[in-house]
Amino acid sequence: MISRIDLRGEALPEGSALRDLLPRAEFDVEAALEKVRPICEDVRHHGAAAVIDYGEKFDGVRVESLRVPAEELTRALDELDPAVRAALEESIRRARLVHRAQRRTTHTTQVVPGGTVTEKWIPVERVGLYVPGGRAVYPSSVVMNVVPAQEAGVEGLAVSSPPQKEFGGLPHPTILAACALLGVDEVYAAGGAQAIAMFAYGTEGPEGCAPVNLVTGPGNIYVAAAKRLLKGRIGIDAEAGPTEIAVLADSTADPVHIAADLISQAEHDPMAASVLVTDSEELAEAVEAELKTQVAVSKHVDDRIVPALSGRQSAIVLVDGPAEGLKVVDAYGAEHLEIQTADAAAVADRVRNAGAIFVGPWSPVSLGDYCAGSNHVLPTGGCACHSSGLSVQSFLRGVHIVDYTRDALAEVAHHVVTLAEAEDLPAHGAAIKARFGWKVPESK
Repeated sequence: MISRIDLRGEALPEGSALRDLLPRAEFDVEAALEKVRPICEDVRHHGAAAVIDYGEKFDGVRVESLRVPAEELTRALDELDPAVRAALEESIRRARLVHRAQRRTTHTTQVVPGGTVTEKWIPVERVGLYVPGGRAVYPSSVVMNVVPAQEAGVEGLAVSSPPQKEFGGLPHPTILAACALLGVDEVYAAGGAQAIAMFAYGTEGPEGCAPVNLVTGPGNIYVAAAKRLLKGRIGIDAEAGPTEIAVLADSTADPVHIAADLISQAEHDPMAASVLVTDSEELAEAVEAELKTQVAVSKHVDDRIVPALSGRQSAIVLVDGPAEGLKVVDAYGAEHLEIQTADAAAVADRVRNAGAIFVGPWSPVSLGDYCAGSNHVLPTGGCACHSSGLSVQSFLRGVHIVDYTRDALAEVAHHVVTLAEAEDLPAHGAAIKARFGWKVPESK
């Protein structure tokens, strides 16, 4: 069901050579660009009508209006299963605790007497938050996108999620209920590349969507391609690829736990990646046996779990020891990394590349998906080596405010003029000289 990659016996290669040995899903965003380009151009020129047309083509339902009526949000919340509501409320509460603590404050540094630089953090004015549809329902993604935006102080929040035929063209009612719980009343029934284009270009009319400054949230390859295409016109959080879990484990780990965690990720999508890295062949064999047992009693077996576990993106990777295991998971740069070793906290502290790290047997990825308080919108495809998950910082811009007196400028004027002339930019130096009667003050 799941393949093996044996890296034992020889020194591991460095950098890209090691990454090339590891399993990864094919995710060609560049190829998808040419498919989404005409969609985005159509939305640019024809607005809501184009978004509605593509909703009918791709989602199988034609809506009258993209904007979800306020009464539908209220109704969805009123009809929400009380247990689901309680779980969402706890997820929101914990997420607020963590994300509120991330908020940066204005800080002023006195560089010299009379010369200060202040870093002020200003929230993005308006954001579009994308919540995927498709094979599963993701009210948790509403929480993970909306909470950090609200805690950052973003004033304009719009959520978009694909229209669902079985719900009369509205997004899934649990998605709508989560929006209502969070106080978000601007929600659109639009999915895919056309939703990203709607956020970027806006749509006309009293029920239209005003353009946004930033788009966040995961989606399929066409959503990722639209983000890449429109980046610059809008800011983006990341180009999310197929979801992935890596587990770094030794002989002390419980194969039942590991198999369950690998399956939990595989049930997202046939392209989802489930990777175990271990120096214990006995554990590898026990996990393989446990996978067969647990998959047999799981849901979504044939359409998601088995294709994901048996795909090229999933594998059990055998290594010589703990140091090699750590090197492999750093090269892989997993979206979710579980550490299930005897000294899990110490090992986790040595990890460099991961979207989120889950320490020990009682911190599974599923906890982070819903109720740990952490954010589950994370870098995929190895991007954890240079990118972070979604946070309050994703919605803030740091702006430097420079405030110098005449004396403070005079003290450093000669250095500024010297550097300007060294770069052959004499007008830069002249801008300093003009303030002092064209004579550079002597340094003190």
